Amino acid sequence: MIKTVQTTPYEGQRPGTSGLRKKVTQVTQPHYIENFIQATFSCLLESEDTAHDLIEKPLVLGGDGRFYNDVAIQTILAVAKANGVKKVFVGKDGIFSTPAVSATIRKRNCSGGIILTASHNPGGPDEDFGIKYNGHNGGPALSQTTERIYELTLAISEYKIAELPLVDLATVQVNDIDGFEVEVIDSVDDYLEHCQTLFDFPLIKDYLATTTVLFDGLSGVTGPYIERILVDVMNISEENCQNIEALPDFGGGHPDPNLVYAASLVKRMYSEDFAFGCAFDGDGDRNMILGNKFFVTPSDSVAIIAANSGSIPYFRNKLSVLARSMPTSGAIDRVAEKMKAEFFEVPTGWKFFGNIMDHYENEKGGFGHVICGEESFGTGSDHVREKDGIWAALCWLSILADKKVSVEEVVRDHWKEFGRNYYSRYDYENCEAAGARSMMEHLVELTQNTESGTCLHDFPVPLKFADEFSYADKFDGSVSEHQGIRFVFEDGSRIIFRLSGTGSVGATIRLYLEQYEANVENHDMETQDALKALVQLALTISKIEEFTGRTEPTVIT
Repeated sequence: MIKTVQTTPYEGQRPGTSGLRKKVTQVTQPHYIENFIQATFSCLLESEDTAHDLIEKPLVLGGDGRFYNDVAIQTILAVAKANGVKKVFVGKDGIFSTPAVSATIRKRNCSGGIILTASHNPGGPDEDFGIKYNGHNGGPALSQTTERIYELTLAISEYKIAELPLVDLATVQVNDIDGFEVEVIDSVDDYLEHCQTLFDFPLIKDYLATTTVLFDGLSGVTGPYIERILVDVMNISEENCQNIEALPDFGGGHPDPNLVYAASLVKRMYSEDFAFGCAFDGDGDRNMILGNKFFVTPSDSVAIIAANSGSIPYFRNKLSVLARSMPTSGAIDRVAEKMKAEFFEVPTGWKFFGNIMDHYENEKGGFGHVICGEESFGTGSDHVREKDGIWAALCWLSILADKKVSVEEVVRDHWKEFGRNYYSRYDYENCEAAGARSMMEHLVELTQNTESGTCLHDFPVPLKFADEFSYADKFDGSVSEHQGIRFVFEDGSRIIFRLSGTGSVGATIRLYLEQYEANVENHDMETQDALKALVQLALTISKIEEFTGRTEPTVIT
């Protein structure tokens, strides 16, 4: 039986760069999830093409296992049936990593997917929840789609919902409910099969048999993927894995793979004899790479994967495009220049990479592969349309197995050839939103009133330019404005300010600092020492303490 339920709009259901992020206490309000999912389906039903696909092709559904995922899945299935969806693939126990959703959408020719995740944000009854829609290409919905969904949430007056029995998510099976098919699948299957076409698994397995490694799932969704791919297939010991049970509250931790929140992994990598270590975030799309007593910045990681792509079968003689988000360091730019690869600088948000990937996939038929990355521990390629933590780890293991050197040696060889980009990010989390906006307005005004060639305060290097970054997407014609404030200096140094759209409350100010150093003799400086003058200049020109009251960042990466 299908019911039409009267409802009223909720304010603030505008998806950010990676979907809707709210506190659990908000999404558990009556009709909250139903409203947002109905708006999503209504948006898709407005177009003849997407309406046909939504009804005739399967939908993928799952999440990172955080608190309330299981309840939300049952609600979404009921709204899906009421809106004409005929079949849904659901991950066993509701578990589905974000990159695995993308892989399944693409492999099984699905209409799209709904992912229940707040990514690297905490989980639990008083913590964060998230909902995002991915399109038929496996990637995050484009801005015009998410904006239309938001418009519909503001005008919604009713939603459709079917009366369904609870679906058993613990058993892999096909459930036929009056013609509505819900197939519970092992979400690792499609992803593992895909990875086996990208990498030389026997080579990696042989390497792992001769070295010591450590993987940390941070109690997020990657646990089952680590266990299946690295323990069962690659034959590493479970003793080399920690926090690989997916927990609804991530074990009380913060599932963000950085030096602060993955402190347990970092401590062991610096005190025990592990050659390689990797941590993953809540939904499996982010990663942090470490060697023995050695941290690899995300910006260096993507550049090194690109520079050593010949060690990875999927890319061998087929890599032609490199891309990064604007705040990410310029390390990959230099790789692109040497490789004579096409290069793109895009706003933060993986959907912008998806357009590039789709274009070159269609244009070059598999001979124009793309590698791209974000400084926020996100690395990926056109093998799916999401960043991918497990993939990044397998890339690094491929390079180490092929080169037969350590992580530190790989990085230092890269610096010797391309130079080192000293780089750091300061996160000021949960700032009062009004103060954060006022600071950004102040900085916009400063860029408009500061001429090229100016030396700001006591910083000795002249300014090359200052602006507010905008991006015109040549593939879909969209224009993204207000994407961050840039101060770029004549020596390549950069100071960047951006408001993040991935939190659920308040505002997060991100400050990015970068200085390029070609001289090998200067490659052993402490990062914060190398950036000290830039940090002081950034704090001075932004007046961040004055606008926010913050005297220090929450996290320094």
